Amino acid sequence: MFDIDIWQEIFATIRKNKMRTFLTGFSVAWGIFMLMVLLGSGNGLSNGVSENFRNQSVNAMWIWTGETKMPYQGLKEGRPINFHNDDYELVKKMKGVGAASGRYFMGNSKLSYEGEYGEYTVMTCHPDLLEVEKYILEQGRFINQIDILENRKSVVLGKDISTAFFKEEEAIGKYIKINNIPFKVIGVSTEPGSTRNRTAYIPVTTAQKVFNGSNRIHNLAITNEGTTLEETKAIQENIKNTLAHKHRFDAKDDGAVGMFNMMERYLETQKIFQAIRIFIWIIGIGTLIAGIVGVSNIMLIVVKERTKEIGIRKAIGASPRSVIGLVLLESILITTLAGYIGLVLGTGLMELVNMFVEQSYEASKATSGGSGETIFRNPTVDLGVAAISTILLVVAGTLAGYIPAKRAARIKPIEALRDE
Repeated sequence: MFDIDIWQEIFATIRKNKMRTFLTGFSVAWGIFMLMVLLGSGNGLSNGVSENFRNQSVNAMWIWTGETKMPYQGLKEGRPINFHNDDYELVKKMKGVGAASGRYFMGNSKLSYEGEYGEYTVMTCHPDLLEVEKYILEQGRFINQIDILENRKSVVLGKDISTAFFKEEEAIGKYIKINNIPFKVIGVSTEPGSTRNRTAYIPVTTAQKVFNGSNRIHNLAITNEGTTLEETKAIQENIKNTLAHKHRFDAKDDGAVGMFNMMERYLETQKIFQAIRIFIWIIGIGTLIAGIVGVSNIMLIVVKERTKEIGIRKAIGASPRSVIGLVLLESILITTLAGYIGLVLGTGLMELVNMFVEQSYEASKATSGGSGETIFRNPTVDLGVAAISTILLVVAGTLAGYIPAKRAARIKPIEALRDE
């Protein structure tokens, strides 16, 4: 039942000790404020990294060659391993492999257009590289299978190359020269967060024929169809075993063939952020507990100061329950009110930061052709977390006042009246 006399007494006590009440409440408000800021910042970092991974194929895998480090079947170590077109065909047909592209690197090549010259990276590829690398086509199309079969002199320009050569002109349909060989521009692309906006892409078969590449491939870029780390590792192991058998090297030889599994990196990153979130909760709750302990200590002081008053109450018939309720209510009021202020300020600050982050992100997208890059995104706190924090505050306020309240309830009237 609501007892207005008790609440009037509580407010009178608070007004009488304004500074003490303020400092007590500030410690609680600061604790919950820091918890909200830490949680929001952790979410911002996690969301930013996840956003960047969305710009990539999480299930992508890259395979490249090197030199053997181990002797195998009478063959010495130090033997170079080379990929060719048949390796691409072999891997593409394997179980668990989705998109696949061979890549033949030409390195920095001389590109020119109507008296304009520049050195840019030229990468040769199959059509599936678009899916593996997650390029964004701003204009035209990417390399297709007809380009591969007919050895067409087609080129997709990175946005920076297109801007350098054509300025505001339409690039599609124009011809540029790559090492003095004319190629028709069929598309303009960007890759989020990458310097490959300065890369040109041409069909791998064209490069092998025009630039004396024979049937050589430097590496393979694929996506795998595994949904878990175990499945992707099994696909990776199967590919390596197959290539080891074909090229006659030990499957355990990490020098012969190198492999990078994006899924493994993605899951490791997620584990790191999970650990960061746990750490943030520990730090934030620790800060909050420090504030709650401060409330408990202050309530102990209050009980000590009001010992005689409590003794008189009990002498005229006040029950231990009513004494406990008086102390508990004051503790819960201070903790809940101060904590709610900290909660509102913390979540409000994160919303304000989120507004500026989003404006910066949109500006980045506008200047980079729709491929904004960020490591900090949506640093807000979930409403469910805020609700749980509020409940924790009420519970903490109850616990903070319980020990002082029990001490007050155990005071004997005769001893209290003797207290000086």
